[in-house]
Amino acid sequence: MDAWPLRHLVLRTPRLELRPDDDEGLFELVEVAKGGVHDPAEMPFSVPWTDWLANDGGRGAIQFFWGNRAKLAANDWSVTFLIRHEGEVIGAQDVRARDFAALREVETGSWIGQKFHSHGFGTEMRAAVLQFAFDHLGARIARSAAWVGNRASNRVSEKLGYVQDGTIGVAPRGERLEHVRLRLDAENFVRPEWNVSVDGLAECVQLLTS
Repeated sequence: MDAWPLRHLVLRTPRLELRPDDDEGLFELVEVAKGGVHDPAEMPFSVPWTDWLANDGGRGAIQFFWGNRAKLAANDWSVTFLIRHEGEVIGAQDVRARDFAALREVETGSWIGQKFHSHGFGTEMRAAVLQFAFDHLGARIARSAAWVGNRASNRVSEKLGYVQDGTIGVAPRGERLEHVRLRLDAENFVRPEWNVSVDGLAECVQLLTS
């Protein structure tokens, strides 16, 4: 049995490669974040981690990803895929689940560096992990959430077939913001014209689905 089977997993789309985070890639990811993720006047995330970068140099972000890796278990896991375009890290796509064997639900979250916005990468990487979850892990429902003002993220969700499932209030900078809860049932997934390529699944599928 492999001590860390996720190291073999890789998803490929027409333009992107997605691999679970590794230390070298995380340091690249932090540098992408330092280059800007969103308009500094806004905070699209429920946790204002981008506000902390100037003070800690990205240490908190690295520790967060390390923490997710360290506590991964079959009934409670979070996998952060590093997104690469032409070999360069451009962002991250999370897939999370609790009690997956019983619930068959996943939750996703993502971001890409600001200089890589408006190229369709956000749609492509989310479509990749949705295909992975629905077709290869056997998920039935995918959930997500986004600040109502995050037009780019909400457009991606709409294109892929998500429907609104209520709202939740968050206060990342001490003032209430409305986040839209989103739900996508497998049968309503608006699929792209391509199929994601998945390698290394046999080594880790039992860890993620049992």
